[in-house]
Amino acid sequence: MTIDGFVSRPNGENDWVFVSGPDEAGFQKLIDLADTCDTLLLGRKMAPVFIGHWQNMAGSPTDNPQKTFGQVISNMRKIIFSRTETTSSVANAEVENGDLAAAVQALKNESGKDLIIYGGGELVSSLISLNLIDEYYIIVNPVAIAEGLTIFKEQKVLKLESSVTFKNGKVLNKYLPA
Repeated sequence: MTIDGFVSRPNGENDWVFVSGPDEAGFQKLIDLADTCDTLLLGRKMAPVFIGHWQNMAGSPTDNPQKTFGQVISNMRKIIFSRTETTSSVANAEVENGDLAAAVQALKNESGKDLIIYGGGELVSSLISLNLIDEYYIIVNPVAIAEGLTIFKEQKVLKLESSVTFKNGKVLNKYLPA
């Protein structure tokens, strides 16, 4: 998220995400968080690009935190939420077309590790509106883009649980619903 509260530019572009540069400690924190999860939730538009990128990183020849994160993401169960498609070209992914609230609640009731979501904005916004997010991990990037898309469509009071600042200026904030 940008410091002015956007998760993408108006047309969904996220070219600003890596402006501040990489941070290995930041990736390690993302790996640690992802290791607590076994199911990845994604929106239809974001899924092919996100999963494809991290699968490529998982197969990269050098050892680095991005490769490790890619391996963790690649090994997770993936559920893609879509109102328009019933199948996906994404490997190891299921497509969910049913009622969002019922589907996510059923996933939350399954045994195993936690669920994690990496967008897109419309899916995250819907989960927020349905009060289905138990913990918010928001990476705030040190960049303002002046206009764009937000995941919050209504007032939401959150309690800051923890905050970690990385060398590249990004801040990982963990919030709980108040």
